Amino acid sequence: MTRRSITSVTWSLGANAVKVLVLLARSILLARLLPVETFGVYALATSLVTLSGILPAWGMGSAYLHRAPETADAERAAAVHFTLRLALTALWAAALILAALALAQGPLRAALIALTLVFAGLYLCDTPKAVLARRVEHRRLAVLELINAVGTTLVGVALAWRGYGLTALLATDAVTVLFTALVLYGWRPVWRPRLLWAGETVRYYLRFGGRTMTQSALGEALDNLDDIWVGAYLGHNPLGLYSRAYTFATYPRRLLAMPVNAVAGGAYAELKGDRPGLSRAFFQTNALLVRGGFLLGGLLVLVAPEFVALALGERWLPMVPAFRLMAVFTLLDPIQGTVSSLFNAVGRPEQVIRARLVQLAALLAGLYALGRAWGIVGVAVAVDGALLVGLGLLLARARAHVDFSAGRLFLRPLAALALATALGGGAALAAARAGYVSPWLSGGLKTVIFPAVYGAALLALEREALVSMMRRVVGRGAGERGSRGAGEKTFTESASSDAGERIV
Repeated sequence: MTRRSITSVTWSLGANAVKVLVLLARSILLARLLPVETFGVYALATSLVTLSGILPAWGMGSAYLHRAPETADAERAAAVHFTLRLALTALWAAALILAALALAQGPLRAALIALTLVFAGLYLCDTPKAVLARRVEHRRLAVLELINAVGTTLVGVALAWRGYGLTALLATDAVTVLFTALVLYGWRPVWRPRLLWAGETVRYYLRFGGRTMTQSALGEALDNLDDIWVGAYLGHNPLGLYSRAYTFATYPRRLLAMPVNAVAGGAYAELKGDRPGLSRAFFQTNALLVRGGFLLGGLLVLVAPEFVALALGERWLPMVPAFRLMAVFTLLDPIQGTVSSLFNAVGRPEQVIRARLVQLAALLAGLYALGRAWGIVGVAVAVDGALLVGLGLLLARARAHVDFSAGRLFLRPLAALALATALGGGAALAAARAGYVSPWLSGGLKTVIFPAVYGAALLALEREALVSMMRRVVGRGAGERGSRGAGEKTFTESASSDAGERIV
């Protein structure tokens, strides 16, 4: 289990690092080439399609991942999963296209119809993804994400360069579904589609999925209602600024948190019932997210004005305050994801539902109280506040299943973050007061000083813990190499043999 998790995280981190750099370059180029309003139309259409997409999903991914007698036969359970997903997706796509034709107009209507068709294709690729996640084998998924990043960048930027506007953004989604289908179903298929209707498994998916669908619906509402609210009440131009602020603020999360979260769910599920092991996995996963997130997100908050001015251009400067606030959101949101995975793994998704209901109420109140008065800055404050409320509730309830210290998790990296921010920002301010006013200079000082101070402070505060962790990893790796040298069959090989195929 440990070796598969480490291998999966390593592959995900490596491919994801390259992917994030490619997507960052794509976002910068598209922001320079396309009007702000175009991003607003695209963001509103994407939010509406994504939010309604909880219906065909029906929480079945978590139901397949969760170990239960009805899903013990992985191949049979996958076939039923695909059959249900196909039926629900067809109904959802037909209803959404009819709604778009009746209620939307102009570019928004075209975007809604195109994205509905694209997302329908992606939903039908969820079964092989679930198969890989259940095996905690993420190498192919990591490669797929890298292929998608490169392919969508080439197509999207080329079309934007030729003046295609909204079509350039929609084309990135079309390329994604094409490559996803080819990698999962075409080349050495992860799983071959077949239809199967087994009554007990269908009832299990609908029952368990109904519980997790509520959780997913609340999560999607929390992720998309702010975009929908901005688009409906403030307009496409403010939504264009707000959506780009969120997109650029999420790059630190994409670099570290997404690959770790992708592996955490499967790891937690396998450790269910082993409280000491689950506690260690929970703390180590979240400690990594906190320390890495504070480094990347804190740097992004600090250099936000220089980044926007130099990379995107002056027309995007109004998004800087919201950008900084959304970066705060992305510091902590990945932890909320891992805690939610914990509750799903132990079969208690209702705990997440209760926390997200409170979050949703806080978000709606914040949108109306702050969004109207402060625009996209008020919306960003409302989003941050809702996140803090939900995260606090989830961490408190997680103690029923795992043992951890919130102080050990947060206080030391928070101290390192505060010191690095003060010294990095202070150095840039001192240079400006001395007459050296240049975004290149101030951005460079912050970029050099912040990570150096943060890393040194964290090392000084947590030297013993870091050395102990490295010793465990090295010792574990040596033990595994010895076992393989003695001719033992590895855990991964056994899992592949049991599944009847070898996953690349």
